[in-house]
Amino acid sequence: MQLELKGITVHYGTAEAVSGVTIEVAVRSVVSIIGANGAGKTTIMNAISGLTPISGGEIWFQDKRIDGKSTHEIVGRGIVQVPEGRSLFPYLSVFINLKLGAFLRKDKHSISMDLDRVFESFPLLAMRRNQQAGTLSGGEQQMLAIGRALMAKPKLLLLDEPSLGLSPLLVQEIARVIGDIHKSGISVLLVEQNAGLVIKVTERAYVLEVGKVILEGNIRELMSNQLVQQAFLGV
Repeated sequence: MQLELKGITVHYGTAEAVSGVTIEVAVRSVVSIIGANGAGKTTIMNAISGLTPISGGEIWFQDKRIDGKSTHEIVGRGIVQVPEGRSLFPYLSVFINLKLGAFLRKDKHSISMDLDRVFESFPLLAMRRNQQAGTLSGGEQQMLAIGRALMAKPKLLLLDEPSLGLSPLLVQEIARVIGDIHKSGISVLLVEQNAGLVIKVTERAYVLEVGKVILEGNIRELMSNQLVQQAFLGV
């Protein structure tokens, strides 16, 4: 197993945001965490990335325990997060934002090759390479955020609400990108509210409710469950 969350608990002050959550992500898989807003999905992603400390349990990546490690150490081990809201450097160019994704790497030739691959995958970014990131459209900014993460050469990519605020056509493009990332051998852990996107790209999912995993399994089987329809689809 590539990533294992073993009974993790997260507190914000005295409030328990996540309680005893266990999640597994296999090598070369796409796994989703689904649930209503406020269920604790982003908290879990931030805990994996070292941005939010856990108060109980363990996080293991490639058979090594990583909870308590700094974010840059975790990135160096191969876990890279694309956060909700993208967190780009708006006044820097597309090109510089992408280069910053590789800030921990020293392999200049390989970095250059990966940059070419990102521009090949996202032709619009190549066209706008000298444009300020903050002037891009929402869809272009999301592609830039994913491209920047790929420049870090991840083994596991954490995607937090990548379709948020995007048109249906751009959501289809996000699905294509996730499919291509998966085919390249990179595992993906996805937090997403768009049911169509989740079904299209995900193999396995965990359903989160008030900080606890209440169901897990094959995504298509889960989507027919009434509890999932209530928690995720709002029906």
